[in-house]
Amino acid sequence: MLVYPSGIDLSGSTLRYLSRLLATRRRERGTRWRRLSADRQALLVLAHLRCGHTYAQLAAGFSIGIATVYRYVAEAVEVLAAGAPDLATAARTAARKAFVILDGTLLPIDRVAADRPYYSGKHKKHGMNVQVITDPFGRLLWASPALPGAVHDIKAARTHGIIDALAEVGVRCWADKGYQGAGTVRVPYRGRWEKLSAGQKAVNVSHARIRAVGEQAMATLKSWRLLRKLRCSTTRITDLPGST
Repeated sequence: MLVYPSGIDLSGSTLRYLSRLLATRRRERGTRWRRLSADRQALLVLAHLRCGHTYAQLAAGFSIGIATVYRYVAEAVEVLAAGAPDLATAARTAARKAFVILDGTLLPIDRVAADRPYYSGKHKKHGMNVQVITDPFGRLLWASPALPGAVHDIKAARTHGIIDALAEVGVRCWADKGYQGAGTVRVPYRGRWEKLSAGQKAVNVSHARIRAVGEQAMATLKSWRLLRKLRCSTTRITDLPGST
């Protein structure tokens, strides 16, 4: 296999952050020696998560075995997931904001047509449903564990306890029509545009402008190539806690 220099569109601070986490994990485990340093392991993991490089490609590029690449990536994901805030912590952070935006996204996966639990009728593809909470500036506050793509957004939000958590801290929340009936969550008026009153149209336009900011967080998530098309076990994805 040919090997060539490449680049990752991430800052050095991202590499240093992950490297510190991995170095701390090694000290906790009393690790004496690894094929790669914590810095190199962090670079390998970022190349996989950000650029979607396969285990075989990374094994060739870093001169290690494919099994070693798998262990390095799994360890890093575990470390990152352990440091992610839970919903209660995210809700307390949200309480200090003027409002938050709740939205769901589908992470496409490789599945066959027979796997109905993972098929989203809304998106017309197989995937995993992830709920996202963002602040008024579109910054990600929390991302939920993944559920099968057939689960509707409002059911996913209730399953994770998002609606109750936000209501408990008293923060205002904007969401799309998929969350109709979700208690205190503000959603646009339903119905055909031409049948809405002038006031309802104005409310929906304002509502759409507010929610559009939340798309920045979705764009941030999808900038990680691995989240544009997941090619891994859905069971493993579902077991992972939410992360930022």
